[in-house]
Amino acid sequence: MKNFVKKLSVPLFAFILLLSLSCALMAKNTYITQKTQETAVDSIAIKHGTASKPKALKGVMQAANFWLESDGTQQEFIDFCTNYFLPSDDMATFNKIEENFNTINGHMHEIDRKINEPLQLDLAPVLPIDKLFGELAISSHLTDDYFKTKIAFVILLNYPKISLAEKNAGADKWSRVEWAKMRLADRFSSRIPANVIQAISKKYLDADDYISHYNIYMNNLLTEDGKRVFPEGLMLISHWGLRDELRGLYKDANGLEKQKMIQKVMERIIAQEIPKEVINSKEFDWAPFSNKLFKNGKEVKANPENGTRYGHLKNIFKAAQLADPYFQSSENTLILRHFNNELEISEKDVEDLLMSIISSPIIKDCGKLIEKRLGRKAQPFDIWYTGFESKSQIPEKELDRIVSQKYPDVKAFQKDIPNILMKLGFDKERAEFLGSKIVVDPSRSAGHASGAEGKEFNAHLRTRAEKGKMNYKSYNIACHELGHCVEQVTSISLIDHTLINGVPNIAFTEAFAFLFQSRDLELLGIKDDKSVKKDEMAVETVWKVYEIGGVSLVAMKAWRWMYAHPDATDAELQQAVTEIAGNIWNKYYEPVLGEKDCTLLAIYSHMIDTDLYLPNYPIGHIIRYQIEDYIKDKSLAKEMSRMCLLGNITPDAWMKQAVGQKISTAPILKNAKTVLDKELSNK
Repeated sequence: MKNFVKKLSVPLFAFILLLSLSCALMAKNTYITQKTQETAVDSIAIKHGTASKPKALKGVMQAANFWLESDGTQQEFIDFCTNYFLPSDDMATFNKIEENFNTINGHMHEIDRKINEPLQLDLAPVLPIDKLFGELAISSHLTDDYFKTKIAFVILLNYPKISLAEKNAGADKWSRVEWAKMRLADRFSSRIPANVIQAISKKYLDADDYISHYNIYMNNLLTEDGKRVFPEGLMLISHWGLRDELRGLYKDANGLEKQKMIQKVMERIIAQEIPKEVINSKEFDWAPFSNKLFKNGKEVKANPENGTRYGHLKNIFKAAQLADPYFQSSENTLILRHFNNELEISEKDVEDLLMSIISSPIIKDCGKLIEKRLGRKAQPFDIWYTGFESKSQIPEKELDRIVSQKYPDVKAFQKDIPNILMKLGFDKERAEFLGSKIVVDPSRSAGHASGAEGKEFNAHLRTRAEKGKMNYKSYNIACHELGHCVEQVTSISLIDHTLINGVPNIAFTEAFAFLFQSRDLELLGIKDDKSVKKDEMAVETVWKVYEIGGVSLVAMKAWRWMYAHPDATDAELQQAVTEIAGNIWNKYYEPVLGEKDCTLLAIYSHMIDTDLYLPNYPIGHIIRYQIEDYIKDKSLAKEMSRMCLLGNITPDAWMKQAVGQKISTAPILKNAKTVLDKELSNK
């Protein structure tokens, strides 16, 4: 890496080199012998001088750990190392690798995105052939091909794998090129065969398809006396649609009955007692409290879903296990890879961050304030209470009318993106550029953002739009996804090195998404004297982390349980997850929201169709608060652009450069306590 030796003292460089060698984040392989490695290092030293030995020692070991018998003989390994070793900074080679990766990754992502459109977008009925194309996993052979062509070995030979501790220790010294070279080496810490990647992809695709079609027709729900309380045509996806409808009902004078019904629907889904007949179908009526099923006014036999949900979770776990053998012991579980490699925040540190809020004494004060404002005892579904948010008190029906008039479909929203961005402070040129790089699509699921993987491609914003029409929910989701897309476009199309495009981890892009989403009404030009003051943002953040942090703990503990019980049945996994959710609820939520053994924390669909995605949300809320606090007297647009161009460096390094401090809940808790003390002291 550029000036690596010059930037460090000789003793420190030697120490870091030895630490790297001892940590060797590589897969297990014993084909290349120790003698062959020594001979290769000696051959490099003869060709390039003894000064090349320290770098050659690390590079040869990295390459040897992946070299299989099918890659060549012992002598061919020696010849390869001698011929492809780069004794000094060869920027021409580095630039070529970076350029080609941008091209390959960009086009491969576009192919994957395009062939999966029928499954992800609400444009036309899904054909049987669409699912087969979805299983194609067009990029699954890339890793194999990189090794077979020896491209991966050139990188392993010449670009040292640097541990997270080393990256953080030298963060203030690394140049932009050095960060890019470190991320280049990170790309080859495993060698997973194409057939394994394809098998993994299929399990995720099946789970995503299951969740994307998990809709409940709300007008078909009946109270115990046979009433319909939801409007005709309201179809909500689990969990996102159900949760957002529940949240919107706080502004409905008759919302309490509906909220209780939604909670019961969620609990039936978690317990797998929900009749299969009512999932994604409006042919039957269903009374969730008694769990009775009706057709044409007559009760009929109900067939419970009975474990399908947890079968998909188990399949995701089994998919992760397929990859485990291709990583060394410090990375041989998805849990280790997710926290140490993807998040680059240890599992313990993540749990400590969450617990600092979940177990904080001020949570009970939040509960007291909720009861004070609602004029009733807190209920379990009040975990989604919206009263701390800076939101208008305008009823959602009116918001639906305003949105549908302004944005009759997703293309109208897309056309208005430059204007939206200018309202947020982006200048006309930057707003139009960003708008030209974002495509808005109608999503089958709740919504997501699909960023580009190459400079020349576009980001895709997906939001739910029933029958092509936007309402307030779809607009609110679109604002969230717009935050993702602006980050994604900025951090790949405008960044100096595409090898560090993006942000440190998903939590950071979630922070920008939350930042945009919180301004949704402001962007509609809506101001309301009844809006909650901005000084409650700390309390809002505490409550959001309390909610999604508990959900994240359930997911984390569920994955630990699955690794401890790899042969568990679907039924055993279901029992474990519901017990985990109930135990966490009893300890941290029942004292505030009531109802012993409540399982609501297990409702989130992310736990079923992803893996450990959920912890990104609470961390994202924490980061968003720190960003909001930092930019309160600055330009959002200017600061966001600056932050996004920091790229995919480590979380600690990014936060220090972005806002001047590490990720921390201390300022949130301090400011929240001040607000709560004041609010609760008022009669």
